[in-house]
Amino acid sequence: MDLSIAAILAQDAITTGSIYALLALALVLVFSVTRVIFIPQGEFVAYGALTLAALQSQKLPATCYLLIAMGVGCFVAEVAGIVRHPARYHQIWRLLAVLAGKYLLFSVAVWGATQAAFVQPLPMIAQVALTLLIVVPMGPFVYRLAYEPIAEASTLLLLIVAVAVHFAMVGLGLVMFGAEGSRTTAFSDANFNLGSVSISGQSLWVVGTAVVLIVALYFYFDRSISGKALRATSVNRLGARLVGIGTTQAGRLAFTLAAGLGALCGVLVAPITTIFGRRASWGLAWAVW
Repeated sequence: MDLSIAAILAQDAITTGSIYALLALALVLVFSVTRVIFIPQGEFVAYGALTLAALQSQKLPATCYLLIAMGVGCFVAEVAGIVRHPARYHQIWRLLAVLAGKYLLFSVAVWGATQAAFVQPLPMIAQVALTLLIVVPMGPFVYRLAYEPIAEASTLLLLIVAVAVHFAMVGLGLVMFGAEGSRTTAFSDANFNLGSVSISGQSLWVVGTAVVLIVALYFYFDRSISGKALRATSVNRLGARLVGIGTTQAGRLAFTLAAGLGALCGVLVAPITTIFGRRASWGLAWAVW
């Protein structure tokens, strides 16, 4: 192996390693806060990449319909929770209005915005923002539907549910995107020559974004109130609840951050490698590689 081949392999390793570093942060965050081994993390990577590919092809992403379905499911689950607590009946209309706006109107608004935007070419930053707006809310929706009702269960039961969610998202991914592969437009077509090695602009985008996000997460967990609440919940869930930290809200926030990191990783890696709908079924590693 000569030096040029070693340099190319090193570039690929650094780029791929940056993606895995972000996904590792997401996995550790979810597990430490909720004790869930988040096997479906790879599906969020694939959903993010394939949603962006659909937008760039000027097609309405099927993930919009999945978001609406999840929103309806969350609304029904919340209403069922209100019915089980008669003491809250005096404020039922206010609660229903808030829940309808949070789950139903938001999901429909995202679908409407996508419906209006996908028919015309959008700037790259708008495509990425719309992709994140579609995919990221699925994180807390998944937590509300699958994990929140069993938040205090054993780690084994949470693992079994994680596997079930994984296979459910597998089937949904295949239905929505099919088995064909997709690759998106690169953020930058620039190439930089360093001796005999050519460094792509997209690789620099991946590494740079990973560094920025890691630093941002460090300051978030160290300086912000919500970040400290997540850290407290990860250290002692019962103690956090006793001092007034909402562990349910902490779980939803952890899933939101994990979904955001997963979707963003999919957006970053999609121009570099072809993402297949069926690879959503192979979990974290295969969704990225």
